[in-house]
Order: sequence, then structure tokens, then C-alpha cells
Amino acid sequence: MPRYALKIEYDGRPFCGWQAQADRPSVQGAIEAALARLEPDLPRIAAAGRTDTGVHATGQVAHCDMRRDWDPFRLMEALNHHLRPAPVAVLACAQVDDSFHARFSALERRYLFRLLSRRAPPTLAAGQVWHIRRGLDLAAMQQGAQHLIGQHDFTTFRASQCQAASAVKTLDALTVEAVAIPHGTEFRFHLRARSFLHNQVRSIVGTLERVGAGAWQPEDVRQALKARDRAACGPVSPPDGLCLTGVGYAADPFAGP
Repeated sequence: MPRYALKIEYDGRPFCGWQAQADRPSVQGAIEAALARLEPDLPRIAAAGRTDTGVHATGQVAHCDMRRDWDPFRLMEALNHHLRPAPVAVLACAQVDDSFHARFSALERRYLFRLLSRRAPPTLAAGQVWHIRRGLDLAAMQQGAQHLIGQHDFTTFRASQCQAASAVKTLDALTVEAVAIPHGTEFRFHLRARSFLHNQVRSIVGTLERVGAGAWQPEDVRQALKARDRAACGPVSPPDGLCLTGVGYAADPFAGP
């Protein structure tokens, strides 16, 4: 069966997350329903990251196995036609070798979290940012973030229901920047790692927000990490601002010849 890699964008708000569930709408379910309109009884698709309820993506990658030998562009167009009106779009499609696996071949995942700091609520960005009304100290958050870069036991920063075999992960990059917007500031948290624990990004951002607000000191982040105790974590941020922006592979399947 020919295998195809799909680069996918979606608004996570209407979905229970990526993973298909029998009684709730999911991104995986929407794409598999579109595939079923093209060919019935196909194998389940697999994705690089199982994003949670309300989490968005601009660079999710999945793979599907088809019976027919599709032209990648025509497959992309057909899927986008059948995905309407769901807020899911296939941005690119490429035929790949059978050895390619969207999840297990991935070398890194990249996430962006957007936090809007201003008195007025968001309008155009509603549901795409975490809105807070107070100001934040950028330098303090940047200082606190440094304690989390590298290989650590991230037990403090993972959900209690996380099914990962180990809490030891390597966070390759964590940067925080501030972008001026009308009457406020948007803080952007960029994270990169081979893989993440359940709720790890949202736990990190929620903790760093406490540092920016002055409720925590930057050194408190290091102490929380060392505690290896979920109770030592700051509040978990809402999913609104979280977006899977890219997945890295040894060879980019969408790069073309």
C-alpha cells in the first residue's frame, strides 16, 4: 500500500484532541472520515503528536496508507474538499517510503505558546492565546526558563495521568520573547524537544507565568524541578495558546526533489 505523509493545520477548539474517540469529535476522526470518502476501510492514520483538547497545530504531521497510487497533490485536494467545513486543512502531501512513520521517525517536535498580556480581551486572536490582564516581567521568565533546558527528570511538569515510561526528557530549547501589540504585549514561548510529556508545555508555561507575575522567583523554577513532585508545579496554563508548529525528520518528506 502506498504511504503518504500529510502536513496538517487545525484549530483545536472543536475537538477533544488529536486521538480518535468513539463519542467525541477529534482531528484524527475528521481526517479518517475524509479518507473514507476516497477509499473505504483504510488502516488508521498515525500522527507525530497527540495534541490535547483545544490545542492547535500549524505543522502536525501524520501518515496514511492508501490502496490506490494517488498523485500527492490530488490526494491533498481531495482531502481538503471532504474535510470542509471542519477547521482542518492538509497543507502538503508527499509519498514516502514504507519505513517512514510520522511518530517514530520524528527527531523533534516544536511548540509555540502565545500569552496575551493586556486589559482588553482578544477579539481576532480569541481562542488562540492565553489572555491575562496583568503585566509580566520578561527577564524574570527568561531567567527561570534557563533552569529547564537540558536533560532532566520532569516529573513536576507532567500530568498525573501521563503514560510515558520515564519522566526524563531533554528540552533542547526554551526561549521567551515579548512582541508589542496594540495596547499590550504578546509573550511567545518557543519549545523544542524530541518528545514531550503529557501537559509538559502547559505546565512549564503556567509556572513561568507565575515567575513573570512576581509570585515566584526564577530560582523557584529550579527548586520545583528538583522536587520531582507534581504538587510543586505552578498552575497548568489553558490550551488556547498552545500550537504544534513543526516536526523534524532526518529527511524532510515535504522538501521535494
